[in-house]
Amino acid sequence: MSDMTANLPGSVTAPATKTTGSRLGFRIGLTIVGVAIVVAIVGPYLVPHDPYQQDLVNRLAAPSGEHWLGTDALGRDVFSRLVAATRVDLGVGILGALFPFLLGTLLGCVAAYFGSIWDAIVMRLTDLVLAFPVYVLIITLIAVGGSGTRTLLIAFTAVGWVGYARLVRSVVLRVKNEDYISAARLGGVSHGRIMVRHLLPNVLRSSLTLLVTDVMFVLLGLASFSYLGLGIQPPTPDWGAMIADAQPYMQQQWWLIAAPGAMVALVGSGLMLIGERLDDRTH
Repeated sequence: MSDMTANLPGSVTAPATKTTGSRLGFRIGLTIVGVAIVVAIVGPYLVPHDPYQQDLVNRLAAPSGEHWLGTDALGRDVFSRLVAATRVDLGVGILGALFPFLLGTLLGCVAAYFGSIWDAIVMRLTDLVLAFPVYVLIITLIAVGGSGTRTLLIAFTAVGWVGYARLVRSVVLRVKNEDYISAARLGGVSHGRIMVRHLLPNVLRSSLTLLVTDVMFVLLGLASFSYLGLGIQPPTPDWGAMIADAQPYMQQQWWLIAAPGAMVALVGSGLMLIGERLDDRTH
């Protein structure tokens, strides 16, 4: 009977197929993101043209051997700007997820470990942030602080730390009364050392997936805000701004909008595939 059950469709092969697909997706995602990071690091030094140089005589030129993706409405080389924008967007995407991760991890760990008034303060702050729609709060902060990279990072940090704080708090509450934590306290180990050496490893295992997916959401949010004129300001190359600038010409010069759009979709998909694999490993 067990042999017959083992051969039934989906009885054993489905989980194996899912695992194999997850591993393949992880490798594909890692390759995409890895290539994007390499392009961000070395690409601006290898581009064929200055991404800021204007040539109004050759504006809206079609792709050619000299301009691989043509030129935009100001005659700037689209390929060079696309490569330069990779560094800008990935930098903001990584920092825009890393800062909330650090702040949320610290506040969540302190709230759960010490409890009492610390827990009450952090939880009330999270309730306050969650009371507003995320994008409305970000736009409000941008309106107050002005558009630009610094304001974007502040805005992403102000709204993004909540998810990490809640996740870290739940993990620390679960493990802070374990025997090895109690033994460390009785042994005279400081609170800071207990949190760093014993609690954070458990926290990082759970929040790494959230960090990777947050990079994707920050990238998408950055592209959206730049498209609306609230993100990276010209003339700095940015995928969202390139899409906005190319919109009036999308019927004749479709490649102007297709190139930055493809980059947003490709890098976002790579991060999603990595996040899915990490999520499978933590469950």
